[in-house]
Amino acid sequence: MVGRFERNKDLLQTAVESTATHVGRIATIITGAVVEITREIGDLVADGVEMREAAKKAEIDEGDLPEIDSPIDPEDHPGRDFWAKREKN
Repeated sequence: MVGRFERNKDLLQTAVESTATHVGRIATIITGAVVEITREIGDLVADGVEMREAAKKAEIDEGDLPEIDSPIDPEDHPGRDFWAKREKN
């Protein structure tokens, strides 16, 4: 006949084993979900980058880029004299 102590030990052992098994399965599910979520976020960011690059290329192709104020006056550029001399020759 099984004593009370041994019965409780067996019950506790079974409960711990069952809990460990379920926690392991849950961890596997969460790990898989994190991997899939990370992959989807990466794909989303890549799509955004591709769309931004396509929009920039379309602006360049159409010539619709805004003018950028340059801090350097083209007349004061050091290479201006070089090109002016070449044009005279």
